[in-house]
Amino acid sequence: MNPALSRIATIKVSRLTTRLRQRFDIKPSPIAPDLLTFFEVIGYIVFLAADINIGRHKAQRSSDAEVVLCDRLRNALKQINPKVPCEVIETVISGLISTHSSDLLKNNCRFHKLLTDGVDVVYHHDEQIVHDKVWLIDSSNLLSNDWLVIHGFTIVEEYHSHCLDVVVFINGLPLAVIVWSNSRYEKGRLWEAYQRLQIYQQQIPTLFFYNVFQAIIVGNLARVGTLTSQWQEFLPWRTIDGEDFPCVGETELEVLIQGIFDKRRFLELVQHFIVFEQTGASISKKLLRHPFCTIQHPKSRSRMI
Repeated sequence: MNPALSRIATIKVSRLTTRLRQRFDIKPSPIAPDLLTFFEVIGYIVFLAADINIGRHKAQRSSDAEVVLCDRLRNALKQINPKVPCEVIETVISGLISTHSSDLLKNNCRFHKLLTDGVDVVYHHDEQIVHDKVWLIDSSNLLSNDWLVIHGFTIVEEYHSHCLDVVVFINGLPLAVIVWSNSRYEKGRLWEAYQRLQIYQQQIPTLFFYNVFQAIIVGNLARVGTLTSQWQEFLPWRTIDGEDFPCVGETELEVLIQGIFDKRRFLELVQHFIVFEQTGASISKKLLRHPFCTIQHPKSRSRMI
């Protein structure tokens, strides 16, 4: 190719890439190592975008439109429900990933009931009809579950594409989303992170069919809420173990990750502290909190960052 034409082509491609990046959120924010390290410390596997998109784990997704990691879900369900036939497991997975309504909150409410109460199934075994349940998570044996965090999870839905900063998967199900920003102006950026969450819910709603928690993190400031939480309802988490307030040097980020995403505590919150409240025609999803989780004790104020 003529060198001049080659240069022109390169410039055009560069401009096209710039326009695409302006239209689509296709790169994750740079994550502070501490955030991912905290997850590794409490026993999660951490993947980066390359591990899913171009690396040895590519087979976990057939396209960027998939939000459930079906291979991991299938393996987990077989381990948690060893007596249930494989074909029944496949039927359950098919039901989980099919859309039954265009209403995001209705889908989320339906899924949460399956997550906490199990999926009712009927099948034949030894010429008998068996009424059973398929459990999506094993709250009695933490080792039966698959705990995964992905930094840089790209999702394409209709005409929108976004690369999520952090998605937390339990048994291949995307149960939590974390929006991260690193800035000197931390408090102002929290609002921007919250706004990003609202855009994600509007433009890639399928991901949020399965959502339990949402978190916004800017620097060392961290807030947690749910699918319907308003800005003022995103609050810090004040304790790791539910008894003691943070020690000197512990940040909101560290307390939130270890306080909420500790494996045992996470499953307890999912099972007992998420409720759907109906007021008239509207439904709101609430994270029930003990006062010590969100209200700062006077003696601890000087210790919080």
